[in-house]
Amino acid sequence: MVVSEQLDIFFSEKMKEYPTQRSFLVPMLLYTQDELGFLSDEAIAYLAQKVGVSELEVRNVISYYSMLTTKPRGRYNVQVCRNICCMLRGADEIIAHTKKRLGIGHKGTTPDGRFSFEEVECIGACSWAPAMQVNYEFHENLTAEKVDAVLEQYAKQ
Repeated sequence: MVVSEQLDIFFSEKMKEYPTQRSFLVPMLLYTQDELGFLSDEAIAYLAQKVGVSELEVRNVISYYSMLTTKPRGRYNVQVCRNICCMLRGADEIIAHTKKRLGIGHKGTTPDGRFSFEEVECIGACSWAPAMQVNYEFHENLTAEKVDAVLEQYAKQ
């Protein structure tokens, strides 16, 4: 089995609440990625079979969402928004500072596997720009100092 028995049972029960099985695909991808760390070829095949779609359809969904990945990431995935609101409020500097601080570039992972970094188009925090997301936690109104504090917090965990 690709995912844990507990997660497979959860999927089977939860899918009953959706109008079509495919409707639950994105949450299934997120849960699977949380459990495995990324979406492997085996996981994609399992999910395609589970919801009754082709593997290509699952891969198309994965490629659409920046929070989904088919490659292992660090324990903490740092995503800095580079959309227009964030850019107008200093995202270029935040991106450059974060890359320098972590010592990696876009879609890179630190040698210890603790952090991954990527620039993303929008994380929906325009009112609090510039912003970043670490896994599922938002950090807004960023400065270089705030970025350092956030990264230090995660480095200690």
